[in-house]
Amino acid sequence: MKWPASLQGRLGLSLGLALTVLWLLAATVTAVIVRGELDEVFDSALRETAERILPLAVTDIVGREDQGVTQRLAPIREHDELFTYLVRDGEGRILLQSHAADPAVFPPWDGQGFRQTATHRLYSDAALQDTIRITVAEPLAHRASVAREIRMGLGLPLLIVLPVALGAIILAVRFSLDPLRRFRTRLEARGASDLSEVPASDLPTEIGPLAETLNGLLDRLRDAFEAERSFAANAAHELRTPLAGAIAQAQRLRSETEDRAAAQRATDIEETLKRLTRRTERLMQLARAEGGRLLSDTAHDARAGLRIVVEDMMRNLQSHDLALDLPQTPVLSTIDPDALGIVCRNLVENALRHGAAHGEVKVLLTLDGDLIVSNAGPVVERERLARLTERFQQDVQKPGGSGLGLTIVAAIADRTGSRLILTSPRPGAADGFQARFQLPLAADEA
Repeated sequence: MKWPASLQGRLGLSLGLALTVLWLLAATVTAVIVRGELDEVFDSALRETAERILPLAVTDIVGREDQGVTQRLAPIREHDELFTYLVRDGEGRILLQSHAADPAVFPPWDGQGFRQTATHRLYSDAALQDTIRITVAEPLAHRASVAREIRMGLGLPLLIVLPVALGAIILAVRFSLDPLRRFRTRLEARGASDLSEVPASDLPTEIGPLAETLNGLLDRLRDAFEAERSFAANAAHELRTPLAGAIAQAQRLRSETEDRAAAQRATDIEETLKRLTRRTERLMQLARAEGGRLLSDTAHDARAGLRIVVEDMMRNLQSHDLALDLPQTPVLSTIDPDALGIVCRNLVENALRHGAAHGEVKVLLTLDGDLIVSNAGPVVERERLARLTERFQQDVQKPGGSGLGLTIVAAIADRTGSRLILTSPRPGAADGFQARFQLPLAADEA
């Protein structure tokens, strides 16, 4: 038998089995005790029957005119005779017997007291100096029948009491586990970003320490996430300033020198520093995507954040086409605005880098919360498409990228309970690439 996985099932099954075993054990012990008491009662009845009949039999036999004649007593009415008896003289001749007595079941006289054969329990007694002897017999089947009825009386209630008791046990266990069930419901109802303490004041004392340990773990996780987020923000800010200064120095060196070789080296240094800046920014974004808080407590209109990011990128573009299509009504989402900006910027930069030369890059937000960024260009092979969200997957034909853009978006999708769907070719076209990011919507929007 497979043990149930649930605590309620284990408690119900174990208590039910324990109740059944205890009931059977109690019924067995009771049946044994009752059987012993019954034997004493029936033995007493045998003896009393013999002692009551023997004086009557002596009076009847002594007053007879014909001695040595067997007399069979006729019943007043038909009935089952449980006790039968024989009255014999000293020579073993039958002088008196009950109407249903079978002499074959009565063994020869061997003294006063109880005897037992394979089929009967007997008691013998004598009077007139052992010249008149009586033996009373009771079938053992009668005693077995009574004992069987008692066992049935003790066992049959199990068919009714046990199911009722099991139902009561299940209800009691379920009622007792209600606080634990409510605690689990409170945990399940929490969002991925909610690391606040879980109320556990109504839990039993056996489960209370577990809830306290869980709340302690949530506190440590919240502190760790805040520390990581603070470190990522501070590191990005602190690195941005010296890198910008180094790029400015390289540009100044290139403008002041007349040596072409030195100017070229300054240009190379500038490009290297710019790549380092982009790589550092991507690594900070990835650190935040994997460890920071990406969902906000209040919903906001996703259109505003997307409009700011796309318009900012349009101002920095020179010859690339970038189209933004937003719905007329608000799209309320619970994703953090900074995280939404990171998602949009990475998807658009990926599209501009790999598809802008082949046509317009389109950014579309649907009322269902789907952020769709598509571009024209060559079809991405299915094997490579499945690996695009892995780290440092760079296009060898277009070096200079970080290989982390889609990785960052995939990490944000995973942390926010969203989905990132990559398709190539674009739906309804023979070429190109499309990225669909499903924003987490507010409850009323969903």
